[in-house]
Amino acid sequence: MDSNRDWQQRKNQSTPRGVGVMCDFYAERALNAELWDIEGRRYIDFGAGIAVLNTGHSHPRILAAVSEQLQRFSHTAYQIVPYASYVALAEKINQITPGTHAKKTAFFSTGAEAVENAIKIARSATGRAGVIAFSGGFHGRTMMGMALTGKVEPYKTGFGPFPAEVFHVPFPNALHGVTVEQSLAALNTLFKADIEPKRVAAIIIEPVQGEGGFYVAPPEFMRALRALCDTHGILLIADEIQTGFARTGKMFAMDHYDVLPDLMTMAKSLAGGLPLSAVCGRAEIMDAPGPGGLGGTYGGNPLAVAAAHAVLDVIEEERLCERAVTVAQRLRDRLEAARADVPEIAEVRGIGAMLAVEFRDPQSGAPNPAFTKKVQTHAMSNGLLLLTCGGYGQVIRFLCPLTIGDTVLDEALDILDAALRA
Repeated sequence: MDSNRDWQQRKNQSTPRGVGVMCDFYAERALNAELWDIEGRRYIDFGAGIAVLNTGHSHPRILAAVSEQLQRFSHTAYQIVPYASYVALAEKINQITPGTHAKKTAFFSTGAEAVENAIKIARSATGRAGVIAFSGGFHGRTMMGMALTGKVEPYKTGFGPFPAEVFHVPFPNALHGVTVEQSLAALNTLFKADIEPKRVAAIIIEPVQGEGGFYVAPPEFMRALRALCDTHGILLIADEIQTGFARTGKMFAMDHYDVLPDLMTMAKSLAGGLPLSAVCGRAEIMDAPGPGGLGGTYGGNPLAVAAAHAVLDVIEEERLCERAVTVAQRLRDRLEAARADVPEIAEVRGIGAMLAVEFRDPQSGAPNPAFTKKVQTHAMSNGLLLLTCGGYGQVIRFLCPLTIGDTVLDEALDILDAALRA
């Protein structure tokens, strides 16, 4: 049997270093929240393929749906020969996204593709070019995705120049001293110094920043953005690629707010591990591009669409929105209980099971990526996979499958607690 070391050597010789890989072991099989490597070691997966597996690894409903579709056909290109499952999934997305207004949905393959197309749609609908995004935001690794992303290292380093007419303002972040008022003032300064509002097509925002550190957009900030967009004819795009599909305790993070976006992007947990993304928005906005302006060879692949239908059924039937709240409470309780003994814990935050813990130096108050890495390494050596995030790598984010069983969850929380105190 080949060893992890053998494959690691082959990986280093055959694949570029630009594709950063966290683990030095190789997956053999996985089920729900557990994963086994090729040498038989077991891990509890709190990364879930970067928020892709809200319904867990290898859910039988999803496997069955994909298998059944595979017996029919695997690809026609929806733009050439359409299929009913694509249309039916669009109808479901239109129904479950926030708001009762008329909507339309188009499917693509990746989150970055969804973001790119949302910008195309916004520019087509408004006849404007400017786009405003936020510091710390992450919107993909394509050229427009990188332009929108508010973090240079490692995503932008050496890859410029980027598309023009993209601007950034600070994301409100109480822990780091950025108030809602300061973020809004920065927007007003932008309108005075760089671009007039009537040239702005869209403002794109993650309701909860993903790579940026799981910072939650305050409700009053979202209301202010909605009002500003309405005043100036700007479209509000909610990037729900990481927040969507029950992760936050509701189907979408925007369900926690009392305002509606004009467009939403989604991907990750939409298809339970198969590549599928979507843009959903107001019907008249979605119809702005002409025929042929949107699409892609693999967009809305029938296997991924079949998986997505199963995912939505599982979320409803297994009550994963409610499960997210339960899992989150147990995780939050353990983290809060550790605070008294772990002075490095600066904040425990999030919505639903989209939770994170941020670490700082107890003396200086500075971000503490070294401690974060130690916790992650200790946990992994004891069989728990954790992901970091944040501008300095000072945050651990928790993305366990919402289908995780109580026994495995308890085991994971014990490993986490030991890692925090080690």
